[in-house]
Amino acid sequence: MNLPHTGRALADAAPVPYWLDRPERPDPLPPLTGADSTDLLVVGGGYAGLWTALLAKRADPDRDVLLVEAGTCGWAASGRNGGFCAASLTHGLANGVDRFPGEIEVLERLGRENLDAIAATVDEYGIDCDLERSGELAVAVEPYQLAGLAEDADLARRYGHDVRLLDRDEVRAEVDSPTYLGGMWDRDRVAMLDPARLAWGLRRACLALGVRIHEHTRVTGLGRDGGSLRALTVGGPGEAPGSVRARQVALATNAFPPLLRRLRAWLVPVYDYALMTEPLSPSQRDAVGWRNRQGLADTGNQFHYYRITADGRILFGGYDAVYHYGNRMAPELEQRGATFTALAEYFFTTFPQLSDVRFTHRWAGVIDTCTRFCPFFGTAYEGRLAYTAGFTGLGVGATRFGARVMLDLLGGEETPLTRLDLVRSKPLPFPPEPFRAAGINLTRWSLARADAREGRRNLWLRTLDRFGLGFDS
Repeated sequence: MNLPHTGRALADAAPVPYWLDRPERPDPLPPLTGADSTDLLVVGGGYAGLWTALLAKRADPDRDVLLVEAGTCGWAASGRNGGFCAASLTHGLANGVDRFPGEIEVLERLGRENLDAIAATVDEYGIDCDLERSGELAVAVEPYQLAGLAEDADLARRYGHDVRLLDRDEVRAEVDSPTYLGGMWDRDRVAMLDPARLAWGLRRACLALGVRIHEHTRVTGLGRDGGSLRALTVGGPGEAPGSVRARQVALATNAFPPLLRRLRAWLVPVYDYALMTEPLSPSQRDAVGWRNRQGLADTGNQFHYYRITADGRILFGGYDAVYHYGNRMAPELEQRGATFTALAEYFFTTFPQLSDVRFTHRWAGVIDTCTRFCPFFGTAYEGRLAYTAGFTGLGVGATRFGARVMLDLLGGEETPLTRLDLVRSKPLPFPPEPFRAAGINLTRWSLARADAREGRRNLWLRTLDRFGLGFDS
């Protein structure tokens, strides 16, 4: 496509996440040094870890809770995402119906309650994260996608959700793009928020309740220590190593190399890329509309997601979901010029009326992907450790549910949550290398080909569908 102004628009974009690049970010807490002990050790300071610490301390104020984070709280996926906080615990209703048909009504109810509880916590602790219950608008940009929107609307209504199908004129009255042919406004299952400020607010709430937090503290090993567990830690350069003896451990490390070997078969780290524009002028805002401030996503297999921020910027991300051989993760993989150029070109195709807008930030985050697209759970060390992972991009909301499950699992008694098939079952594993990389890359190629062929899925994708495997951008 090579739109002539794309290079100019990207020229000054800072290679850092917009959400984290703000003066209100909190100062880091000191790393752990020496030996310590605790009732509950939480490993990971993203949403899953912060919710676990918060809920554990609220349930039992006398319980000593210690959280360690390798960077700073919210610096990874929790501070790099689009800020779509969905009620779904199953990466969408259709995926949930396919995988958990016998309990999907319960899971949908739990998801709605979970979203309500997040909003209530934000209010209770005064977390200034711009939470808006504005919903999500799925848009068709190819004629064949209209039928899928109608099917999704029928399914959503069957489970009591507030959705509205929009024709071409109606959707463009909401957000004006010449690419839109129709849309579906899901009005009650998605909230928009500022992801970093949510993480920082949860961190502040944890500290206020007495949770002990050490940042820049990486756990390097985990093993038994009598009737407890011991985690070995390292801090920053020049810092003495540390250790924590814990009666219980909650593992919330997202896509990062797992401390449990068994998790390696179920997770792959996938890089997702995003751009942020400068604030729109009043005339540019008028040219786009977007007065109801929904989150948006087109409905291809490889889709773009985008939203408008509280200060009138547009975040634009998605499409490319990049896996690197051997589950490789490295800071240099967060910058990928070809992907940023492709995102900018599609942005200007979507909003030609914004051709003079520039981007201020470009970044990537790592998604913890599993083959069923939604989280899985488990225990180790005779029930002393619980884990959750595999949120596949919908962790802003579902991590709170994951925290509840981990605490129930650590409690050792059967509960309504631990009885769920969602909690008791596991995704199918990914194959080892080199088959893992070959399969993922073949799947990405096949998804792009399906998007170019009116959604028709080739033999490879149909085979994955048959065996419950897959890969989603």
